[in-house]
Amino acid sequence: MAHMRSLAKRAFDERGITGLETAIVLIAFVVVAAVFAFVVLSTGLFSSERAKETIFAGLAKTRGSMELTGSVLATTDLNKVTNLTFDVTLAAGGDSVSLDPTATANKTVVSYHDSQTSISNVTYATTVITGNADKLLEPGELFEIAIDLTAAQFAAVTLNGNTTFTLEIKPPAGSYLVIQRTTPASLGRSIIDLN
Repeated sequence: MAHMRSLAKRAFDERGITGLETAIVLIAFVVVAAVFAFVVLSTGLFSSERAKETIFAGLAKTRGSMELTGSVLATTDLNKVTNLTFDVTLAAGGDSVSLDPTATANKTVVSYHDSQTSISNVTYATTVITGNADKLLEPGELFEIAIDLTAAQFAAVTLNGNTTFTLEIKPPAGSYLVIQRTTPASLGRSIIDLN
């Protein structure tokens, strides 16, 4: 009987086990917390890296933007439009844009669209109004772009009176410049301001 009491006392005596169990639980909490912290930090770093990439992509898209300066002028033969000219400059803080129509790489592409026709790579000519003559539109420079609507690629285009058309100027990097105009009902003058 004394032996049974001694055994019962030992069964309910948790002095040594309590310290060991506490240490194991504490170590488990530390390990779980470290793993959780690693996951949170990794996710945060991944998210901030993605956010940074998105911001830089957005900046690159907007920094190369051009803007229209002045009017779009249409030259006519009194029946249809034969030539379109307009001036462009860089938007504030924009990066340089190549406006060399003969370039094969990093070329700015001009597209023409109306209700009947769509031409994705229009032949155009550039004239430097202000700046150097390197065909690279830089801050503070002004270029004129001319599109000859009598060229062979415009054989299917007849830009008569009261016709809406769209020009898209797509630089190698940066946002597009979209110009949409409608010709007047009467093309009775040789030069018309399509403002």
